Amino acid sequence: MTKLSVNINKVALIRNSRGENLPNLKQVAIDCESFGADGITVHPRPDERHVRYDDIPILKEVVKTEFNIEGYPNDRFIEMVLENKPHQVTLVPDPPGVLTSSQGWNIKENKSFLLEVIESFQDAGIRVSIFMNPDLEQISLAPEVKTDRIELYTGDFARNYAKNKEKAVEKHIESSKLAQNLKIGLNAGHDLNLENLRFYNEQVVDLQEVSIGHALISDALYYGLSNTIGMYKRLLTPIRS
Repeated sequence: MTKLSVNINKVALIRNSRGENLPNLKQVAIDCESFGADGITVHPRPDERHVRYDDIPILKEVVKTEFNIEGYPNDRFIEMVLENKPHQVTLVPDPPGVLTSSQGWNIKENKSFLLEVIESFQDAGIRVSIFMNPDLEQISLAPEVKTDRIELYTGDFARNYAKNKEKAVEKHIESSKLAQNLKIGLNAGHDLNLENLRFYNEQVVDLQEVSIGHALISDALYYGLSNTIGMYKRLLTPIRS
């Protein structure tokens, strides 16, 4: 069964808007796990508008499932990850100030950089995933940087889902098969939601983990956090005939 990692960045955004500790990010992480989340994802950005760097050691102490830290591997990020040693680090090619992650790595142009960073994390016992577009040419190069997993960017799939879901998922199916052939693990994330998640999970091959934040936290405003996590988990559970 595909694992659900809950991205709590938007919870931190609400907290930061008042400069206080409400909602309490530590408690939300604990509660998400008790409600069934298989992991907690955070993405500390350079401006710290979401999760802050000083949140990381607090969350590392309490997360008992899988702790996944996303981000662009600048010097500060690399140092923070090595100090806190999450279960997984997901590398994204975000420039400073970007609103959200919307583009995968170009391995051709960043091969030596990625290889050096990935090896430093793996030497510390941290599993590494890199954010990728469903681009077969680029994914075919993933073994050259020795990444453990790739995370497929699903934003374009989500935008085109209502128009033609079969066409929207084509490249993702092909990418998942290639990753399987290359013996590289597969994650996915960005704009997956209650409408499109089951279809996506049923179509791609050997999907190990999805990271969902914005849609899940938005749904929790209506359904409650515990109920919402359960709803997403059920969409990841294979239907038995």
